[in-house]
Amino acid sequence: MQKRKLGKSGLEVSAIGLGCMGLSFGYGPAVEKQAGIALIRAAVERGVTFFDTAEVYGPFTSEELVGEALAPVRDQVVIATKFGFDIDPKTGAQSGLSSRPEHIKQVAEASLKRLRTNVIDLFYQHRVDPNVPIEDVAGAVKDLIREGKVRHFGLSEAAAPTIRRAHAVQPVAALQSEYSLWWREPEEVIVPTLEELGIGFVPFSPLGKGFLTGAISETTTFDKSDFRNVVPRFSPEARKANQALVDLLGKIAAGKKATSAQIALAWLLAQKPWIVPIPGTTKLHRLDENIGAAAVTLTSGDLGEIERAISAVAVQGARYPERLQQLVGR
Repeated sequence: MQKRKLGKSGLEVSAIGLGCMGLSFGYGPAVEKQAGIALIRAAVERGVTFFDTAEVYGPFTSEELVGEALAPVRDQVVIATKFGFDIDPKTGAQSGLSSRPEHIKQVAEASLKRLRTNVIDLFYQHRVDPNVPIEDVAGAVKDLIREGKVRHFGLSEAAAPTIRRAHAVQPVAALQSEYSLWWREPEEVIVPTLEELGIGFVPFSPLGKGFLTGAISETTTFDKSDFRNVVPRFSPEARKANQALVDLLGKIAAGKKATSAQIALAWLLAQKPWIVPIPGTTKLHRLDENIGAAAVTLTSGDLGEIERAISAVAVQGARYPERLQQLVGR
């Protein structure tokens, strides 16, 4: 697996990481613990060195799974986790956002224990807290870096002015936000801002929450606990309309002797050398497929063909329900 550096931070990771949320949370029932451990360790064996989790996934169970799975190879991998929600440690109940400096430091201590490590490689603010100045958030993480408990600071779904303000206090190593062939809004302002400041970009949902793989149609039904049930872009009507995008992707993939998922990931990798997508999966064959995308080379001609094809399709449906949309881009 090729390696990439996240901007000017010096943080080097595999060109494709593994998003671990779906193993424990979000896309239906959690996988059986040993199966989750086996998948994470299979990723390590295949050259993946970048693993993404968060305290809110579960809550807490994702960090515990990642910590146990990676304990034997801790010195070979980069673990990213996140703070920013107010979660009752006993019940796991959420009560909004919290990025108060003292809370950030409490979360770091708890995450270190669950991850079975003495340092968090990359500590993201999961969502911007409008009640806490971003300078205070950056300052709290700066303290944790000084103490040796955190190596790098990250933000997630933050707006460009917020990124600039945070970066002025403590250099931001990476921004994690949604970016894919069916969500290209970051290209307008975020990508140029990151390039200017030397910040890496870690796209989550690089396969459109599974839609760009071609495995989901208008008739697909999701488990009742699956987050996609409340996403407007996954309504049956939107899926039917958006199928045109997947059909185009499939044709391009066939010409490159690759899969639709591999083309979607290879397209992201071709955008900038400091972009590192983190597709998630619960299946070994999908893990292999995703990793295989790093070996797919797209020429400028290929990228032009993809651009022409994709720009002819208007993607239907909002990417979040309104209450979640309010938490992004602040």
